[in-house]
Amino acid sequence: MIESIQRLVDAFSRLPTIGTKSAWRLTLHLLERPGEETEELASCLRAVKERVTVCGECCNYAESELCEICSSPSRDRTTICVVERAVDVFTIENAGRYRGLYHVLGGVLSPLNGVTADKLHIDKLMNRVENHRPAEIILGLGGSAEAETTSLYIARLLGGRPVKVTRLARGLPAGLELEYVDRITLVQALNERTDIRYGEDSDEN
Repeated sequence: MIESIQRLVDAFSRLPTIGTKSAWRLTLHLLERPGEETEELASCLRAVKERVTVCGECCNYAESELCEICSSPSRDRTTICVVERAVDVFTIENAGRYRGLYHVLGGVLSPLNGVTADKLHIDKLMNRVENHRPAEIILGLGGSAEAETTSLYIARLLGGRPVKVTRLARGLPAGLELEYVDRITLVQALNERTDIRYGEDSDEN
């Protein structure tokens, strides 16, 4: 096997959802394309690593101190949607119905895997609530057991503060990551979000 080809196949195989067969297809595709196309791809990869950083406010990806959403004067600053990863921001934005701000935790609580509260951007979220006093925090963390635990943990931290805490409607499939939810289901979950207080809907307290 030609070493440079095998190295590229191995590199593609390390990407999420890319198996060995897909890695081979991608590699052979690039070999068959004009040189300027592969140079453009390489240039884009370098630019992403050199320019993209983390937003100092919401922890989303950005090319400056603040991301485009946090710096936009047209966003509703009374609402913050808390998500697990940056890809969830893109997912919700593509739904086209939410106009508030975001906060990216960088994961969900999973003590068995070494992910504790201090490993996430929970302290930054609490600082934003304290300093900016939003009217509502939407917990948009998906349907996994770890996401549910994280939502309840954050809801307890926010207890006693003058902020409404809601989560996406229970119509989300259990255990499904947010990025795989279809647009219609996601829009419905946003529109029908419910209050969350210590694991129970507010109308049951």
